[in-house]
Amino acid sequence: MASATAVIAAAGSGERLGAGGPKALVDVGGRPLLAGSLLAFDAAESIGKIVVAAPPGAERDVREIAAIAGVKVEVVPGGEHRSQSVANAIQKVDTEMVVVHDAARPLVNAELIDQVVRRLHANEDMSGVIAAAPATDTIKEASVSRRVVRTLDRSRIWAVQTPQAFRTEPLRQAVADADEEDIRTATDDATLVERIGGDVLIHEAADENVKVTTPLDRQVVELLLAARRD
Repeated sequence: MASATAVIAAAGSGERLGAGGPKALVDVGGRPLLAGSLLAFDAAESIGKIVVAAPPGAERDVREIAAIAGVKVEVVPGGEHRSQSVANAIQKVDTEMVVVHDAARPLVNAELIDQVVRRLHANEDMSGVIAAAPATDTIKEASVSRRVVRTLDRSRIWAVQTPQAFRTEPLRQAVADADEEDIRTATDDATLVERIGGDVLIHEAADENVKVTTPLDRQVVELLLAARRD
């Protein structure tokens, strides 16, 4: 049964991708990047409503992408920074739980979305459950001059992804309490929830939940999409 609202952050500029326009609108494997996330959340049993934080000025484009995909969405203008986009979208959330996802991860699937929501339901003491992948490389902390400070214990390091499921009120409070520096520097919503004392649980995600940031990422996603179609 649908119990959560999806918030898809889709206002990224695409500068590092060299897209020449909003990242969410870029063609990846024959469809706009945003379309993959829309289809996955539409298929997820736990999701009742989808809110998209669109690139400012591209709200009509987002609605057209959703219409072509056959997915019903509400669209709000995104902000300059990711947390501002989430703050705008969360105003449309009226469910106990919200699942935040980056449009830049187009290979997300309904199973993973439902899994993070179910785990949050099952862990009443948690404010959030986030998808993440265990580190496979050796991780070193370095100084500003790039001199190695220490080698971290890889077994305890996780590369954080989305979707991230939260109880709505802690996330709403975390976003409202964030100062300008927090809004500018926070790279995921769990960081803000942690700062107000919320406990967050990790849920291991599949390796293919790739984020499109660079042209190489785009090529990898296109190959994975082609493999899915074969």
